[in-house]
Amino acid sequence: MLEFESLINIPTPVIEIFDDLFVENDLKVFVKRDDLTHKHVSGNKFRKLKYNLIEAKNLGFKKILTFGGAFSNHIAAVAEAGFLFGFETLGIIRGDELNAESSPTLKLASEKGMKFEFVTREAYRNKTELSSSISNEYFVIPEGGSNHLALRGVAELLDEQTYPDYVCTAVGTGGTMAGLLDNSVFKGKVLGFAVLKNGDFLKEEVSAFLEKSFPENAELETRFHFGGYAKYNDELLSFIRTFEAKHGFRLDQVYTGKMIFGLYQKIREGYFEKGTHIMLLHTGGLQGRLSDL
Repeated sequence: MLEFESLINIPTPVIEIFDDLFVENDLKVFVKRDDLTHKHVSGNKFRKLKYNLIEAKNLGFKKILTFGGAFSNHIAAVAEAGFLFGFETLGIIRGDELNAESSPTLKLASEKGMKFEFVTREAYRNKTELSSSISNEYFVIPEGGSNHLALRGVAELLDEQTYPDYVCTAVGTGGTMAGLLDNSVFKGKVLGFAVLKNGDFLKEEVSAFLEKSFPENAELETRFHFGGYAKYNDELLSFIRTFEAKHGFRLDQVYTGKMIFGLYQKIREGYFEKGTHIMLLHTGGLQGRLSDL
């Protein structure tokens, strides 16, 4: 088994944040600072990778293969994890016009030892064929890191503190939301905030990960995508700046900013009962934060 304790900050702290809006609605709001697990393998990326890395080690693999785009948080995290825990890493990158200098993400991953294979967007769609054509020496982790092993890593983060009434998370692929719902001890509700436009399909993704119908203690909020994945506007950026100045930690415009913006709106709408204990999962993602935010 890999030794994580000296390299990864687990358990991550839970801090209470204060706002007049919370007081007016008699709510307790906390943030699970999973962005503090590690500088480059932070938040849900480490949680998803943990048991994948342990499985790769137990099966005798020394090489890891995964997939992503030029700005993928997952690619950066896998490269760093390979560097930390002694795996060779290979990234299958969408876009055959790219190279290792095409983005800060790819440059960072390359500096951590990741090798790349750049493929056309058409070829990228068939990931099974791509991975099988390269070598059976590689342990394959899916794009974004979400699989049954990832769910286990996400689920256990809820056991690190008192269970809240609600845990809120940003939702991109559905893997993190599914992992939270996979915790058999947690009896509260999971409120997901889709960061993609027309995100209702993510319910099906969550159900597929869980291999059952969308749970009754789950809700997916799809209004706060700001135009689609990685889209944003001045209203969102202004909210993020104000929040950061007040609470002293950073958000990003792709995931956590949208989630917390949506939470504030749902509080204004009276969604939560008085006395509710809410925990916001800070899933990291700061590698993709705008530099001028």
